Amino acid sequence: MEQRISLVTLGVADLARAKSFYTALGWRGTEVEETVFHQAGGLALVLWDRRKLAADCGLPDTPAAGFGGIALAHNVRTDAEVDAVLDAAAAAGGTVTRPAAVNAIGFYSGVFTDPDGHAWEIAHNPGFTLTGDGSLVLPDFGG
Repeated sequence: MEQRISLVTLGVADLARAKSFYTALGWRGTEVEETVFHQAGGLALVLWDRRKLAADCGLPDTPAAGFGGIALAHNVRTDAEVDAVLDAAAAAGGTVTRPAAVNAIGFYSGVFTDPDGHAWEIAHNPGFTLTGDGSLVLPDFGG
C-alpha cells in the first residue's frame, strides 16, 4: 500500500446542513448523487449520509458520545489566519472547542467541531512548510 490518502469522507446527519456549513467556510464542492465532493489539494473531502457511509463500511451506525477518535487538521500561514478560520467556523454554526493559543508543543492552534461533531484543528506551525497550493511538507525529523 502506498503511503497516501485519497479521500476523507465525513458521515453527516444532514447533507444540506453540512454542505451549507462548509460553503460558509469558503469550500466549493460538487454534489453528485447525494454526496458532496470537495477538491482539497491532493486529496478530496467528501460529505455523505452517515447511515449510508456506515453501511458501505460494513459497520453499525452507533455514534459515540463525545470524541470520535479522529481529528482533521488545517494548517495556515499566520496566527491571524488561525483566528479568522475559528471565527468563520463559529459564525457558520460550528463550535470552537479549544480557543486559539500557543500549545504545549509551541505553535499557535485552536479547534472547532462542525455541526456533526467532526473536530478540526486549525494551526500555524512555522516548522511545517505550506507550498503555494497549500500542500503540507513535513520537516526532516531526523529519523
